[in-house]
Amino acid sequence: MGNLKIQTNKTIENWTSFTLINDNDVKISLLDFGGIITEIIVPDKNGNMENIVLGYHNHEKYKSNPNFFGAIIGRVAGRIQNSSFTHNGESFFLEANEGKHHLHGGNNGFHKAIWEAEPFQTIDQVGVKLTHTSPDGEGGYPGNIQANVTYTLTNDNQLIIDYDATTDKTTALTMTNHSYFNLNGNVSDTIHHHHISMNSQQFIELNHDLIPTGNVVSVDGTPFDFRQGRMLEDGIHSNYEQNKLVGNGYDHYFIFDQDPNVLVTESNSGRTLTIQTNQPGMVMYTSNSIVDDLDQDGIQSEKYLGVCFETQASPASLHFDRMPTVVLGENQVYKKQTVFTFGIV
Repeated sequence: MGNLKIQTNKTIENWTSFTLINDNDVKISLLDFGGIITEIIVPDKNGNMENIVLGYHNHEKYKSNPNFFGAIIGRVAGRIQNSSFTHNGESFFLEANEGKHHLHGGNNGFHKAIWEAEPFQTIDQVGVKLTHTSPDGEGGYPGNIQANVTYTLTNDNQLIIDYDATTDKTTALTMTNHSYFNLNGNVSDTIHHHHISMNSQQFIELNHDLIPTGNVVSVDGTPFDFRQGRMLEDGIHSNYEQNKLVGNGYDHYFIFDQDPNVLVTESNSGRTLTIQTNQPGMVMYTSNSIVDDLDQDGIQSEKYLGVCFETQASPASLHFDRMPTVVLGENQVYKKQTVFTFGIV
């Protein structure tokens, strides 16, 4: 046992900031507001401890947070076409907060809630359990939702995010975390040279509104084939139509194969990030349309400063078959886990 501990501080609006520290001096800081991860400090190959996620030094900016930096996203992560869906013959109309479409639970989604926080510590891990109740009809969604999100930092340099929820009416629910990773550390470079490997044979095609068309596309022969590994710059510089229409890069849902491990490496820093989950897929977003308000480490906002790995089901399932469903029945328990393991090559 060494440095394993939790630090708490009050910040603006009486929000509470929690910093989880393990025996290796890895630090993860988060807010009870939006469950927002504000910093992840991990070593590079030379032992330099640096932050590998985007965020705001000035916490006031999290009040608007148009990029959703580090936040818990819900009820439904992603875009819902025309801000509506029908289930069992009943139509539900949601808040339109991105043109005519619904994005990331609406303007007052889980990313804007103050979660009830309960820190905990054991012999080899520290964490915070966050709890939030979303009432029937909030944002247009049916059902009272009782949601829990637990962040756990282990001495194996793992961040474990556990999601569980129940509803008293059949509803739509798929939560994720919207952290933007940059393994260079302290935003010292873009993500062009991040190397990604993942087991996914198919992705969901988008239209010019970034709404799924209903087509599930094979990755064969495209910049979306990461089965043998490739650099993110392959898609950023690609002339492939699906890369171009999202602003040159990726903002797509990948459907996982049986073994959903994702491996991210950055050779200059030597940092690695492994992602394991029981979610059926993941949106990978290369910050192609990042809003110009970053105030981190003296860096000006620009595209490609971070990459999101939004493990989740697909909101396209509300309109199309063959997609991993976001429907949660009143007798079902939503129970998902994503594990981020930080390492060095």
